[in-house]
Amino acid sequence: MANPSKVDLVGVGLNATDTVIPLLEFPARGSKVEYRTANVLPGGQVATTVVACQNWGLKTRYVGKLGDDVAATLHREAFAHAGVEAQITTVSGGASAQSLILVDGGGERTVLCRRDERLILQPTDLKREWIENARALHVDGYDTAAATVAARWAREAGIPVIADLDELYPGVDDLLENIDYLIVSRDFPSRLMAEPDMEKALQQMQRRYGCLLTAATLGPDGVVAWDGKEFHFNPAYRVPAVDTTGAGDIFHAGFIYGLLQGWPLDRQLDFACAAAALNCTAVGARGGIQSVEAIEDMMTAGVRYQAAHYVRTVS
Repeated sequence: MANPSKVDLVGVGLNATDTVIPLLEFPARGSKVEYRTANVLPGGQVATTVVACQNWGLKTRYVGKLGDDVAATLHREAFAHAGVEAQITTVSGGASAQSLILVDGGGERTVLCRRDERLILQPTDLKREWIENARALHVDGYDTAAATVAARWAREAGIPVIADLDELYPGVDDLLENIDYLIVSRDFPSRLMAEPDMEKALQQMQRRYGCLLTAATLGPDGVVAWDGKEFHFNPAYRVPAVDTTGAGDIFHAGFIYGLLQGWPLDRQLDFACAAAALNCTAVGARGGIQSVEAIEDMMTAGVRYQAAHYVRTVS
């Protein structure tokens, strides 16, 4: 069998079918709340990042697992429409991952997840050539064993590995040792390192695991990143937020896009912040993916939140 085509990005990780329910405010405990609409849309951390990069002109491959249900059809059609090469293992009788997402009047989302254990991606589901024939690998760590194997293969092939983590999955230490660009959720560094000071935790992560970069996304506060010598802080952009679902996924896509363009780190982070902000102006994880030109316009003329961090160098 011939090797698969060379791609810019291969993603190994989650997909999910999102049912997005807009509400005026988050329900109080024990209350009864009426809703008017529910949008069923494709999502999932790695799947959304890959689709965004494909939309911006990168050639991409997604590796994941689906059931044989209607949700699986939705994902296959979305990948095909975007032009993503989808290497999907189908589990007969399996239920594809589902998320119920409640979005309040300010655009903030609360996610309820359901995942069939039969759909956990296993190392045996991977083919080495899917990973090696790429310029970058992106993982989310949920399928920890498979993500670790993919990251090791990428490392051995000299391919940079980017990770989007928000949970301390069992065995995650082995995965972290093979990550180059570790960009995590706000509270992850302190939980991982048992260090309440986020900046100290980012430094400790970088030293322990040998990452080139450790960073935390901070929602409206932007992103703070440590490159081993200095901190970088990029404030977020102000937009009329409709739905924050997928903001982190699109941030990672923006970072990866900039990385593969060879941009300086601050431009990568700024592009990622602008892309994530624009995605929040529409419903769904992928609803607000804008063109590269629109994102760059935001970087030029967009209004930012006030900076909450400073940049400092450590000798």
